[in-house]
Amino acid sequence: MAEQETYQDTHQEEQQRLERSLSDIDKQLSEIGPRYTGNDFTEQMLDLQREERKRRLEIARKEPYFGRIDFQELPEGSSDSEANGDLAKPLYIGKAGVAKGGGNELLVIDWRAPAASLFYSFTGGDASAAYDSPDGEVNGYVHLKRNLMVRGGELIRMVDSYVRGQEEGAVSDEFLLYRLGENKDNKLRDIVSTIQEEQDRIIRAERNKALFIQGVAGSGKTTVALHRLAFLLYQYEGRIRAERMIIFAPNRMFLDYISGVLPELGVGDISQTTFSDWSIQLLEHEVTLADPSETMAHWFEQPRSAEELEHASGRYKGCLSFKAEVDKRIEEFMAGIVPETAFQPLDGYVLTAAAMRKWYDTDYGEELIMQKRDRLASRIRRWLESELKARNVTDKKKRAAAMQKLNAFVKKIPSYTAVQLYLSLFKGKTALASMPRAIAKTTAERLGGGSAAAEDLAALAYIQLRLHGLKTAPYDHIVIDEAQDYSPFQLEALKLCQRTASMTVLGDLQQGIHAYVGIQSWKELTRLFDAEQTEMFELNRSYRSTMEIIEFANHILGGMTGEVKPAVPVFRSGEPVVSEAADEEGWLPAIADTIRSWQAAGVYDTMSVIGRTARECEIIHKHLVRQGIEASLVQSKQPTYGGGLTVVPVYLSKGLEFDAVLIADAGEEAYGELDAKLLYVGCTRALHMLKLFYRGQRTPLLGSWEV
Repeated sequence: MAEQETYQDTHQEEQQRLERSLSDIDKQLSEIGPRYTGNDFTEQMLDLQREERKRRLEIARKEPYFGRIDFQELPEGSSDSEANGDLAKPLYIGKAGVAKGGGNELLVIDWRAPAASLFYSFTGGDASAAYDSPDGEVNGYVHLKRNLMVRGGELIRMVDSYVRGQEEGAVSDEFLLYRLGENKDNKLRDIVSTIQEEQDRIIRAERNKALFIQGVAGSGKTTVALHRLAFLLYQYEGRIRAERMIIFAPNRMFLDYISGVLPELGVGDISQTTFSDWSIQLLEHEVTLADPSETMAHWFEQPRSAEELEHASGRYKGCLSFKAEVDKRIEEFMAGIVPETAFQPLDGYVLTAAAMRKWYDTDYGEELIMQKRDRLASRIRRWLESELKARNVTDKKKRAAAMQKLNAFVKKIPSYTAVQLYLSLFKGKTALASMPRAIAKTTAERLGGGSAAAEDLAALAYIQLRLHGLKTAPYDHIVIDEAQDYSPFQLEALKLCQRTASMTVLGDLQQGIHAYVGIQSWKELTRLFDAEQTEMFELNRSYRSTMEIIEFANHILGGMTGEVKPAVPVFRSGEPVVSEAADEEGWLPAIADTIRSWQAAGVYDTMSVIGRTARECEIIHKHLVRQGIEASLVQSKQPTYGGGLTVVPVYLSKGLEFDAVLIADAGEEAYGELDAKLLYVGCTRALHMLKLFYRGQRTPLLGSWEV
C-alpha cells in the first residue's frame, strides 16, 4: 500500500512538472510572432533562427520528453566521491532541446547531446558513470533512471528502470517490453525513448568511417541508421548538411514505410531513393529501367538451383573482376583521347601532338575525363583562333578552310556517353572475349533498345561518374539499407560520390534472398575500404517478434552455415506458432476464416497474408475480396504501404512488419532446401502472431519442429 502511495505521489509530481514544462513551451511559442516578409538580409537570417526555434518547440510540444536521469557530477580532478542524491541534478531527455523561458537553463536536453548519452549507456550498478563532453570526460553517479510516456499533455506511463540503493530486478526492461507490445501502423516510428546501449554506440560512432551493421531481423538496424543521420547533423552542425546526405532503400514502398522517422526527429531535406532511381537520374535518363518485376519474377516465381544462382548475370556484373574490365575499357578510351598526330589546319600552322599531350596531362590533370576531353577540344579551337588573329588572316575562304579542318580534327577526338562506352563491352569487335555469350547478347539488345536492367546500373553509374562526375556536391554521408543485396560494384560507384568515406551500410546476410545479385559475406564489401576506414557492428538482439516466433525462425535457418549468429529474442512471450495442413479445396476458405477470426478478436491493427509468388497472392486477394474482406495487394511497382490487411509476395515483404502474419503455403513445393532465407524473411515479419498453412507435404525446412 505504501509503495502504491509513493508511486502515485511521484506520478503526480511528474505530471505537475510536465504541465509546467508545457506551459513554458506554449509561452515561448506565443512570443515568436509572425514570419518576416521584408528584404532586409539581417532580419531574414533572424527569421530563419526563429523558425528553427519554433520547429523545435513544436516538436517538444507534442512530447516534451521521454526520460529522466538524475546525475551527480563529480568535481573536476576528483577520483572518487561519496554518492549523494541531494547533489544529483535531474536531466529530462527529449527529441528536441528546450531552454527554460528561452534562456540558458535547459528545460529539456536533446537526446543527441553528450549528457543524454547517459540515458542510453547506463544500464545499472553503483559504480560511477561518465560521458564525453566537448570539454572532456565528465564523471559522476547516476541516482535515478526513469522512463516516461507522454501523450496529449498527460503522463501515461512512468517506469523507474534504476533507483540507486534499491535492488535491481526485471523492471529494467519493463518499459521496453511495453513499447514492443504495442501494435504497428503503416509507418516505421522513431525509437528515441527505447534506444538500447548497443544501438546507441552505432548512432554516436565516428563520422568519417564506413560502418557496417549486421543486424538480425527486428534488431532495429534501419531505425538506428536513420537516428544516426539525425545525430550526425546535430554533432557536426555547420560542417555537414542534410541536403548532402542520401538514403538508399530497396524499393519505393519501403521508402514510404520509413518516411515518417526523420520528420519525427525534426530532420528534413535528406534525399531518400533507390539505387535504380538514383542511377537513372544520374544518367540523365539516357536509358529507362527495364521492368524490375521481370527480374524478380524470373528468380522467385519458380525454384532455382544453386548453380543457377552462382552463375547469374547479376553476380557476374556486380563482381570486382567485371569492374576491372570496365576500368580497362575506360583506360583505353582515355589513352585515345589525345591525338597522336599534329594538327595542321593551313600550311605553316602546326600544333604538335606533344603540345596537346602537355595540355591534357599537365593543365587538366585532376579534372574528370570528359571535362579534360572537352577542354582539350576548346583549347585547340582557341589555339587556331589565336594563330589566325596573330597572322592577321582575313581571307574568308582561308578561314573557312581552317575551320573545316578544325571541326574534322576535333570530331575525331573520341567522345562517349556512359551507355555508349558500356555497350562497347558487349557488342561488335570490342566485345569482351570473356563475356558469356548469352549475357552479352541479351545486354546488347536491351541497351540498344534504350533500357537497362537493374544489374547494369552499377557499371553505368560508375562509368558516368568517372566520365562526368556527380552533378551535385559530394555526399557528406550515405546510408545503404538492405546492403546484403548490393554488389561490390555498386559500392565502388557510391565511393566516387564522396571525398572521404562516411557511410552507414546495414543489412542481414540471413535475409539475403537476392542471391542472384547480392553478397554472401560482408568481407566482399568491407575489403573495398582500408581497414582503418571501416568498423563492423553486430546487432543480434531482435526486438520485433516474440520469443516463440524468433525461435521458430531460427530453426528454419538451423541447417545453414555462415558468419552470422542467430537472433536472440527479447524476453517477450506470446502465442505459439501454429501450422496447419490445408487441402486444395479448403485452402482459400481456411485463409479467409483465419483473417476473419483475427479481425473479430480486435487485437491486431496490421495483418498480412504472405504468399510465395505474385500469382498466388493475386488468387488469395481475389478470394478475400469476394468474401467481403477488405485487403490491399502489394505489387512490385507499388509506391506506398497502407497498413490494415495486406497480401504480399514473400520477396516483397522484406523490411515490413505486421502484428499478425499468415504464411499462405509452407508446403514442400513452395519452399525447397534453397528457400530457407525466403521463408525466414516471411516468418520474421510477424510481431505477435504467426500461423502457417501448408498444402501437400510440409516444407522440409521445418524439420521436426512441432507447431
